[in-house]
Amino acid sequence: MSAADAVTDSLAGLRERFAAVREGSPADYIPQLALADPDAFGLALVSMDGHRYSAGEAEVPFTLQSVSKPFVYALALSALGLDEVSRWVGAEPSGEAFNAISLEPGTGRPANAMVNAGAIVTTALIPDTPDEPAFDRILRCLGRFAGRGLDVDEEVFASESATGDRNRALAYLIRSTGTLPVDPVRAVDRYFRQCAIRVTAVDLATMAATLAYGGVNPVTRERVVSAEVAAGVLAVMATCGMYDGSGDWLLRVGLPAKSGVSGGLIAVGPARFGVATYSPPLDATGGSVRGHAALEAMSRRYGLHLMLNPALPGSTVTLVTTADDLPSAPSGERGLRGRVGVVAAQGAIDFTAAERVLYALDESGPDGGPVVLDLHDVTAIDSVARGMLHNGLARFTADGRRAAVVDPKDLLGPVDAVRERTGRDLPRHATREDAVAGCARALAGEG
Repeated sequence: MSAADAVTDSLAGLRERFAAVREGSPADYIPQLALADPDAFGLALVSMDGHRYSAGEAEVPFTLQSVSKPFVYALALSALGLDEVSRWVGAEPSGEAFNAISLEPGTGRPANAMVNAGAIVTTALIPDTPDEPAFDRILRCLGRFAGRGLDVDEEVFASESATGDRNRALAYLIRSTGTLPVDPVRAVDRYFRQCAIRVTAVDLATMAATLAYGGVNPVTRERVVSAEVAAGVLAVMATCGMYDGSGDWLLRVGLPAKSGVSGGLIAVGPARFGVATYSPPLDATGGSVRGHAALEAMSRRYGLHLMLNPALPGSTVTLVTTADDLPSAPSGERGLRGRVGVVAAQGAIDFTAAERVLYALDESGPDGGPVVLDLHDVTAIDSVARGMLHNGLARFTADGRRAAVVDPKDLLGPVDAVRERTGRDLPRHATREDAVAGCARALAGEG
């Protein structure tokens, strides 16, 4: 048990709340997808620090389907540049279903890279060389987004290929306008393989978090695409990622997102997190019913809407150390206080910042010892973050560890689980260093 399990609790709570939803059904126009377990429901979240959280069937493998589109679009932008890709594929919402014939009058360009027509063209744009065939390049790139090697579900690929006449018809229609740069048969075969790449919800959350982190995978710390490419992909996801429901999604959820007919769904909080769900039953637009409901509820509960709460500047956790490493530590006390960790935070604390603080608490303290949480430089704690910190501190102490809080502004409020002396108990003239030192002495003295 750890303090950061409060984040997992949030995901588990969403799963419990929506697991009983029975609307929708798995995609049946691709026979292999119809075999998916309709009760499977997994959620995963990856932070900018690379911390991974999950609940339910988050490790169950399934195929990417249309969730592959943003990442192949990112690869095309990286290889060719925005101007060249835009010659072939537009960036305007189509307002139509994912498999609609959305071609620009006069040019024949597909409306955007998130609908099937645009995705087929985008996939066809990926350079194909003897040293690295186009699909190998796609598979390797998507693996870098996920932070591990990926493979193809050959049964789903065969099922998709056997029933994919509409996509073939789209490819031939696009070819007739002169906007498909390769043979339609090869283009669609490559697109079907791309859709059949196998992932888990945890993989998808990592892929989404890589876009959130400006193209750097927060788990592997590898730069996958440039910050400019990541921003461009998120812009198209925000306006086009949920097809003819994109406007309503952006209004209600407020996060760039992409759905897929296998039941996968990703959403991105830029500079904050990547989140993914897996649940096969789909709504009329081809999106996961439970995933849609869970992410909408999550956004509302934690204030994640982009237009509501912009990313916080600077770092939340400014110090993780032990009390005897503080500059003010008197030499005579170091042997006693060396057993006490110190975590200092700053700024306004919201959901994302609270996760960082909780994770730092788990990682602090020598040999799992007591910790002082220093909130001296924190300016505000919203209600969601306050609840998370209360929950996390309760878990922290329930696991046998002791904690004290320096909270001179009384931002955290009463915390039953934190039994040690706090900065508010010290004389009014006490400095921050006095407060931390007093807490450290109290904690070490109980040892």
